[in-house]
Amino acid sequence: MVMTPQILLDALRNAFVTLDIVKLIIFDECHHAKGNHPYTKIMTEFYHKPANKPKVFGMTASPVIRKGVTSIDDCEEQISELERILYSQVYTVEDRDVVEVFVPLPKESNVYYDPFVCPYEDLKIKLDTLWQKFNALLSLKQSEQINYKDTEEIYGNLKKKTWKCHDKIMHCLDNLGPACAYEAAKFCMEKIGLLNELERSIFPALGLCKSYLDEVFHTLKEIVPPDIGNWFEREEGLALAVQKGYISPKLCKLVRVICLLGTSKLFHCLIFVERIIAAKVLACFVSKMSLLSEFTSSYLTGDTSSSDALAPKVQKQTLDLFRSGKVNLLFTTDVAEEGMDLHICSSVIRFDLPKTIRSYIQSRGRARHTDSHYVLMLERDNIKDRDALFDLIRSVQSMRDTTLSRDSAIDNCIPIVSHLDEAYFYSVPSTGATVTLDSSINLLYKYCDKLPGDKYYTPRPAFQYTLVGKFYQCTLTLPPNAAFHMLKGPVNRNSHVSRQLACLEACQKLHKIGALDDHLLPIIEEPEENDLVGETIRSSLGAGTTRRKELHGTAQVHAISGTWSHEVDDVTFHAYKVSFSSNTIGEQYSGFVLLMGTLLDNDVANTKINLNLKSNKVVESCIFSCGEINLNADQVRKSKLFHEMFYNALYRKLFQMLKNLNGVEKQKEGLLENGNMQLWTTSNMYLLLPLIIAPHDHEAVSIDWEGVNACATMMNFWKNTSLPIGKCGFFGAMQSWSFFSTTCEDEHMMSRIFQLANGAFPISDLKHRVVLSVHTGRVYCIMDMIHNTMADSPFEEDATSQYSSYADYFKKKYNIELKYPGQPLFLLKQSHNPHNLLLAGSFEKSGPEDDVKMPVNGPQGFIRMPPELLVNLSLSGDVLKSFYLLPSLMHRMESLMLACQLRKEITCQIGDHNVSSALMLEAITSKRCSENFSLERLELLGDSVLKYAVSCKLFLKYPEKHEGQLSACRSRAVCNATLHKLATNHKLQNYIRDAPFDPLRWVAPGQCIALPVPCKCGLDTRDVPLDSQYVTQSTATKVGCACDRGHRWMCSKTIADCLEALIGAYFLGGSLKAAISFMNLMGIDCEYDATLVEEAANSASLRCYIPKSEDLELLETKIGYTFLVKALLVESITHASRQEFGAGFCYQRLEFLGDSLLDLLTTRYLFEKHRDIDPGVLTDLRSASVNNENFAQIAVKHDLQPHLLHASGLLLGQITEYVQRVKDYHDSKCQDLSLTRSKCPKVLGDLLESIAGAILIDSGFNLETVWRLLEPILSPFVTPCNLPLPPVRELYELCDSKGFTRRVEYAEKDLSIVATVGIQLRDARLVRTGVERKKKLAMEQAARQLLADLEERGHVHSRFVSRRSRHVNEVVNNSTNPNPSTSITMPTDSNSTENSFKKRRIMNESCSLETSPDPPSVDLCDPNVTMLVKVSVDMRKGGPRTSLHLLCKKLNYKMPEYQSIAEGSRFVTKMILYLPNSDAIEIKGEQRTDKKSSQDSAALLMLHELGRLQRCILEEC
Repeated sequence: MVMTPQILLDALRNAFVTLDIVKLIIFDECHHAKGNHPYTKIMTEFYHKPANKPKVFGMTASPVIRKGVTSIDDCEEQISELERILYSQVYTVEDRDVVEVFVPLPKESNVYYDPFVCPYEDLKIKLDTLWQKFNALLSLKQSEQINYKDTEEIYGNLKKKTWKCHDKIMHCLDNLGPACAYEAAKFCMEKIGLLNELERSIFPALGLCKSYLDEVFHTLKEIVPPDIGNWFEREEGLALAVQKGYISPKLCKLVRVICLLGTSKLFHCLIFVERIIAAKVLACFVSKMSLLSEFTSSYLTGDTSSSDALAPKVQKQTLDLFRSGKVNLLFTTDVAEEGMDLHICSSVIRFDLPKTIRSYIQSRGRARHTDSHYVLMLERDNIKDRDALFDLIRSVQSMRDTTLSRDSAIDNCIPIVSHLDEAYFYSVPSTGATVTLDSSINLLYKYCDKLPGDKYYTPRPAFQYTLVGKFYQCTLTLPPNAAFHMLKGPVNRNSHVSRQLACLEACQKLHKIGALDDHLLPIIEEPEENDLVGETIRSSLGAGTTRRKELHGTAQVHAISGTWSHEVDDVTFHAYKVSFSSNTIGEQYSGFVLLMGTLLDNDVANTKINLNLKSNKVVESCIFSCGEINLNADQVRKSKLFHEMFYNALYRKLFQMLKNLNGVEKQKEGLLENGNMQLWTTSNMYLLLPLIIAPHDHEAVSIDWEGVNACATMMNFWKNTSLPIGKCGFFGAMQSWSFFSTTCEDEHMMSRIFQLANGAFPISDLKHRVVLSVHTGRVYCIMDMIHNTMADSPFEEDATSQYSSYADYFKKKYNIELKYPGQPLFLLKQSHNPHNLLLAGSFEKSGPEDDVKMPVNGPQGFIRMPPELLVNLSLSGDVLKSFYLLPSLMHRMESLMLACQLRKEITCQIGDHNVSSALMLEAITSKRCSENFSLERLELLGDSVLKYAVSCKLFLKYPEKHEGQLSACRSRAVCNATLHKLATNHKLQNYIRDAPFDPLRWVAPGQCIALPVPCKCGLDTRDVPLDSQYVTQSTATKVGCACDRGHRWMCSKTIADCLEALIGAYFLGGSLKAAISFMNLMGIDCEYDATLVEEAANSASLRCYIPKSEDLELLETKIGYTFLVKALLVESITHASRQEFGAGFCYQRLEFLGDSLLDLLTTRYLFEKHRDIDPGVLTDLRSASVNNENFAQIAVKHDLQPHLLHASGLLLGQITEYVQRVKDYHDSKCQDLSLTRSKCPKVLGDLLESIAGAILIDSGFNLETVWRLLEPILSPFVTPCNLPLPPVRELYELCDSKGFTRRVEYAEKDLSIVATVGIQLRDARLVRTGVERKKKLAMEQAARQLLADLEERGHVHSRFVSRRSRHVNEVVNNSTNPNPSTSITMPTDSNSTENSFKKRRIMNESCSLETSPDPPSVDLCDPNVTMLVKVSVDMRKGGPRTSLHLLCKKLNYKMPEYQSIAEGSRFVTKMILYLPNSDAIEIKGEQRTDKKSSQDSAALLMLHELGRLQRCILEEC
């Protein structure tokens, strides 16, 4: 293991490791082992404890670290002390020549420079005078402020930083000259602009500081010539600058040394200076000198707290540049003396002399290159520097001699061991973790750092000393949110030791009461023994997230289960009548009756369901209970046959064509021919039969037995026939049927009577009747008789056809010899697959599946057929129309039954809370189902209920925990990982509906599966075990689609969301008590005893600090509530900074409670107020209402801020400024509250939350009372009309809606982020810049400016109008404008553009996009430049769209919008493309049979139009 010594020391003290497991310790730079260094603490406190001590190997260039040694004895003493601490023996190499083979010593030389006599003594006096003036003005300004501790600290820090600036400038003036002091002043002015937020908040003082530096800067500027840079182009100018006193002789000598040494090709020089400012200034100054233009300079400093220090990232980059040779002059402080590998260095210059032996040896050791140089710069005639250097050189030799002459026996070494009295340390028996006097203060500060605080208050201990006789006693005061408040420590003669003793005793007490764990580390929050979260996090990584997908089963609907189909006796059913009514006048649908063996709950049995058809047509289905109906065995048998025949014929074919290996049709196989298919299962058992509407009683249930019997007879015949189906279907079998004996030979009767496969029927009985074709097994509806067209009529539909007549067609195609070719043909309406009628809005109907290629000479979807091939099923066409509604209807009914089933399971354990099945269904329906409702709204409400209930329980259960611990507990309890674990424990995932309804996979009882999906999971049950093998994060996994066993992949977050939605459902349908009961059932502990509420109020009443009663009365008047426990109100308005005045409490815990309270009350109000808005808008409304900015404005509006008790001058100043800003905003002096400079103090929002929490406790947790009080305070609430959007989101949505392109670039400048955002309009380009410490804030600043610019140009965000409808409206509006958008209609003749493209030879299968080489490289955002792009198009499906999208991406256009409209059985696509420098283009493509092809048609025309507008070059492909 490799680590820093402090990390190892902490690990030993916290008992995470022991030295028993260590065999060897290597200490790098071991000369640091002295005093209180971690090396020393490790060795003295822990090394000698184990029986088997590890070996110690220390490395150092100099065991002597002082400035020098006065004698051999002095050297011996320092080395011996190091040996005793490290329990080791010092060694060195006797023969230096051996080392020099690998690390050669540099050539050491001294260079001398003349003393610097500055000719500008009056300049120093003037600068000192400016400092004294600033100091006096700053003290005066400070005296005008209220004397708060934080204000004093800020002024003190500002004064200290300004003094450091003054000192840096004076240092450069004394040692480098006025020219370098001028550079130092510029650096200092830049640093003042980077002060932290607290220091910048004092604008008057900051102005004084900037004014002082500005005067210093201009004073130096007057001295230094503006063209001094030109002086350094040659040697004479450098000498003249020294003569004039602009630079020091020392700096001049440095330049000459660099020029002398720099003649080498491998010149990499380290220049050591004493101070950071010198390194920074010299690097900048040298880089501007023409004499040294061949060199590249930079500077290096340590990662210290100094404002001039480099960040670790920059430090690493600088070192990499030096190692790579891109920088060859590196000015550095002593940070480069050790710990860095700089083997490339060929020269070292000590601009400032080393102070210690270690510094001398280590800096010399940096020059490791062959023939390297080590140059020491000495001031001529400076005896002091000369003697100091002589002492260092002599000490090096003394140290070496002493090391070589020492006794090598380690037994003679007496180790230094720390023997502590029990009163001076504390150890935890279970772990061995220890805290000593030395570490107790640091541990106490570490504990306080974990306590909640803000920028106005930093939690830390306070110490007060009392003299007791000749002894000191320290009184320790901890922050008000600490585990205890005050402690008096033992007395001691030394004040510092008395402080350490008090801290040690405090650490011991914190551990005993549980604030420190057994490793003596602060506890944020520790899960309880029964807490599921720890287990969840360890075992289910990613649980509750969208990226994690899990395989789960599907719950079986018990209500549709039964065994009655296997019984031979009469069956009594529960009957539920289904009626349909359309919003289209004259549209009729036949009713049905649902017969089930289970009694449904009332809200399921009596419900209404809307089914959405095309063209805004809606059919309302009404289901209501009709009591019981008894069917005899024969009726049950016929009903089952009706199901088997009709549902299979309608939703699937009764037989299908088999093909041989060559693909030639051979014969037809019946769907039910084998008789081994299981059609009736106990899990899906009910009957759906058509009804006859009674003429006088519309509520009566009259089953259409005529139609049922006809279907049953036909099905029974087909089941019992022994003839094979053959190529002609059942036609051969039907010819032997007795119905064919009933024929009509009279020609007059033939005009009115038609011979069908199952008999002769008059035309009046056949219109709009349902028939079945015997050769295809398809269901049709007779629309009319086609006069003058019979089977012997010419087959004129296809000129190239091989068939001479319709009779010839059926003979050759199906081997059917028509017996009545003289009958007129029937015009039949084809059946089609059912659609999902539960989708939100209308669906776009696709064309019917027509595998029977019958000629069509009429509207799409109609065919011609001889009557003798049809079987009359004795059902009206209205029945057939209703059949297409049944799959969607029954899917919704089954979903309601499933929701009711879940409700029953919950009710069995917590009782009935009157939550409707519709509400339960909404809670288990995800957005992926694409229906008119989803769980998102209830999830939003449930999230607030859960947060509130858990917050109340934690607040009351743990009165000793501070707000940070409570928040951590709450986060763990309400996080998605926890909710996911609880939900899966109760198998809620099996009830979730997470995919759109697929009608092709809906199966009625007695029906074969039309679209089987075999299970590939290897599981035999519907349930899926919670195992890692059924978890994935693959993006290729398809979510929602279930196999035939009900297994489906589901996002892990959906399960957590469902649990929250169910909480919301029980809160909305029942009450808060119902929601809490449900949460307890799920395993969320949120019930509390009423006595805890009384205890919370009583504990607050023990507060000893009460402000003036009239202040409280005024505040109560503003709130509109009189507190029973005044101390609760006092606590709610007390900021933590009040500790300075002795307050032992603050509002943080009440703020924690009030936060969840306001969230719940606001969410409930918005939920009930806006029932029809989109869940996303509802979320935005809550975000805009429940945030600190809004709460702060409410607090200011009701003038609550004067009652805040605090002790922060900074907070007072920011509140005063914010209140004025709000006042100016309401007085219309400020256009936008968010554009002003000062930010909202979070304390104001916290104040409102804490007052709300106090009211909740004082009212006995009565939500209605609290809401009655807070509603007028919180009003008016934000509405969808005035909802403010985040600036970045608003800008992006506005640009997308207008077709404006945007570009965002980020750059770093000093310590800030610069965000540059450019928006390309049709006639201009707008660019704005934001500068902030964080990228997000910089982007928001730029976005606000651009929004203001766009508003001036008339471009305003159209809130809460869908993008599609907004764009359509714009196109419609443009049609009436003088300059309308370009509108193009796709030609339909054979010479269309698309047809001509299809005739071209395809040269390349892929789509390519290439920029034309003619135009030069340009900025695509420049509106004055048009860039031609070559586009080649693949005419296969999807090719035109791909080419268009690539073109838009290349030209930085907004992607086109597609609007596909169904016109009968075909599709037409309208496309809108917004161009930055032109009007929108609207294209209408040609009709196509599918949506994607129609989009390709529009895309192809769009490409041609762009080519005509010279936006691209269209090439053949």
